[in-house]
Amino acid sequence: MALLEVENLTVDYPVRGPWLARRRFLRAVDDVSFALEAGETLGLVGESGCGKSTVAKALVRLEPPSHGAVRIAGNDIAALHGRELRKARKDFQMVFQDPYGSLNPRLSIRYAIEEVLKLHTTLDSAARLNRIGELLRMVGLEPEQMNRYPHQFSGGQRQRIGIARALAAAPRLLIADEPVSALDVSVQAAIINLLSDIRRRTGTALLFIAHDLAVVEHISDRILVMYLGRIVESAPAHELCARPRHPYTRALLSAVPTLEPEAKSRIVLHGDVPSPLAPPAGCSFHPRCPYAAARCRAEQPELVETSPGHRARCFFPPGASGE
Repeated sequence: MALLEVENLTVDYPVRGPWLARRRFLRAVDDVSFALEAGETLGLVGESGCGKSTVAKALVRLEPPSHGAVRIAGNDIAALHGRELRKARKDFQMVFQDPYGSLNPRLSIRYAIEEVLKLHTTLDSAARLNRIGELLRMVGLEPEQMNRYPHQFSGGQRQRIGIARALAAAPRLLIADEPVSALDVSVQAAIINLLSDIRRRTGTALLFIAHDLAVVEHISDRILVMYLGRIVESAPAHELCARPRHPYTRALLSAVPTLEPEAKSRIVLHGDVPSPLAPPAGCSFHPRCPYAAARCRAEQPELVETSPGHRARCFFPPGASGE
């Protein structure tokens, strides 16, 4: 049994309209299913607004799922409430996108991490202090820094503190929601390498969310590609990047910078991402797809296996016939 099992996850947001008008909903996540094995790193990639962060929030119950099941270590998280949910949170923790907003500016680093230890462990005061020092060393900081406040740290250091806080409960699953997008390029690689090293040392499974496919390929064992709330392709990381089977994945890969720009041609997608309030009929990608045909405008393709372990939501997957 996989550590994380997501089945038909759907998240709808109510949308305000004129008084007495029919209630409308925005479907941010549409029938998403996937699994994550213990100790594995799964990358989730897509443009801003595709539903990646909503998936992450639904997994940890920061957003209530409208439909579907989320099982972590056998527990149906979507069905838990109150004390049962708080107890289950020990198995899964989240690293947030904004290292500036995710830490309370009024709390010292020691107190921020100690809160988690008090809630999820039975350690006494002295043992908690030792554990905080161990966690800070694990993320590349010094134990002597625990009595400082967030404003005394840089953005990269704050993200390291957020990772240390997430690891305090020794979770089995760590969800990192665009953990480097708010950081300078010079420190992004350090945080990526830190997460990869923690995964190897602790065996913690990692769901890594980002919009940069090159970064996701570097850290992930498998990759899921999202577009307009749906998974459109999934495969092992090397396989997906070497032989993409969905036109959207191809476009994302063509935008990755390379030292040999003449080795590949840039695929420019025309038009904007459709609104989730008014998704197009048929395949949601067909208004921007260079391969779209009449069938694509009329039918919604299923996520089907194009080769062992490689699935794509496309009627005419480019490259499937050896292109």
